[in-house]
Amino acid sequence: MVNKVCIFWDNSNIFIPAKTVAGSREGMFAQSAIRIHFNNLFDLAKAARPVVSGVCVGSVPPELQRVWGRLRETGVTVELYERGKESGKEQGVDQCLQVHMLRALADVQPPQVAVVLTGDGAGYEEGTGYHADMERLAKAGWGVEVLSWEISCNRKMKEWAKTNGVFVPLEKFYDSITFLEDTRLAQLLNLTRRACKAAREVETETC
Repeated sequence: MVNKVCIFWDNSNIFIPAKTVAGSREGMFAQSAIRIHFNNLFDLAKAARPVVSGVCVGSVPPELQRVWGRLRETGVTVELYERGKESGKEQGVDQCLQVHMLRALADVQPPQVAVVLTGDGAGYEEGTGYHADMERLAKAGWGVEVLSWEISCNRKMKEWAKTNGVFVPLEKFYDSITFLEDTRLAQLLNLTRRACKAAREVETETC
């Protein structure tokens, strides 16, 4: 039986490291022109499986409204938070995504597959943060997949995902999940290299 997926997407943890990858691959000019191709990244996350739910959290600068509109077109729910007035940093984003992860753990039966788009392993030592909740999901029988830029992913999270679930380095799909504004289009997405993790299964399967 094909598992369904719940997608948990931390936009900043995907977009900001993409600038570094773009600079190393296409030159420094690409850091300001890089954009995420939301439809292709969404397709990479779901990997041709039915979607129970998808949520993306981010912040609300006015210039990003067009971006969030494109993301909503994929069917993903977008939840936005104000940045701190003094720090300029996102507030409450991690906690919001964790709430959605724990709701899925409580409400979705039987266990399915959690696809987490982030690289942030903060809080693990204290039993908090994305990593700790991914372990809770795995212990309950969920398959767990982490999609992240390898250059920025928390080392412990990456190793845990490789051992207990699936780690998908976004660098392998760079040309399909990004484009350069007014310069380069995104290529067609090829899922033949996309490994998947089934719920209540130990072995990795290929989509």
